[in-house]
Amino acid sequence: MRYFLSIKYHGAAYHGWQIQQNALSVQQVLDETLSKVLRQPVATVGSGRTDTGVHARGQVAHFDSSIPLDEEECLYRFNAALPRDISISKMVPVTEQAHARFSATCRSYQYFIHQKRNPFLNGLSCFLPTKVDIKMMNKAAQQLVRYKKRNYASFSKKNTQNPSYDCHIFRTGWHVLEEDRLIFSISADRFLRGMVRAIVGTMLDVGASKISLNDFEKIVESQDRRQAGHSVDACGLFLTEVTYPTEIYQQ
Repeated sequence: MRYFLSIKYHGAAYHGWQIQQNALSVQQVLDETLSKVLRQPVATVGSGRTDTGVHARGQVAHFDSSIPLDEEECLYRFNAALPRDISISKMVPVTEQAHARFSATCRSYQYFIHQKRNPFLNGLSCFLPTKVDIKMMNKAAQQLVRYKKRNYASFSKKNTQNPSYDCHIFRTGWHVLEEDRLIFSISADRFLRGMVRAIVGTMLDVGASKISLNDFEKIVESQDRRQAGHSVDACGLFLTEVTYPTEIYQQ
């Protein structure tokens, strides 16, 4: 039996989602917890990696069980055993062919910025005291949705094994949450390593009048990470949702 898990986590204590040597990851803690609770080896497969310090409200992972499981009971037992900065909000049976990574059709992220000091937002939002022009940043954002597929190497870490830098960005834009708080939202079929944080950093350069809209377009076309802006802090980034075709869910 295969099951999908919807997972939330505060990423500050972890070196990202994916299991790695000599560093604690969310996936490692999750696998160890599920294996202990179910008394069988469990190896989850995530929808994609998140970098060190990045949070999630909608990460998805699948795992297999040799026997059918009671979803409600397992959900309670998993959450009772997990640390306070990781929780599972949903557990659903799926078809044997369903795959958390390869079956996903869309992934969505949000980046949070606050422009007045607020101790209650520390670690969950990026503090940016300088003023930025949100209208100009939205004009830059709209340049990213002009094409069905586009090479976004300009916003990707280079130490990656991705065979392609092509992504299809469906939706993107900046919104004012409150007078001193901004949210950047973006949805795409896939994301490259460090892509969202590099896009945000480059758009902030547009908003601060450090570069023009024409410069932003040239940066995208250059396919050169050195031309783009800095990567913003991980603390403001959330993986918010991963979507799948309805046919993968068991009725």
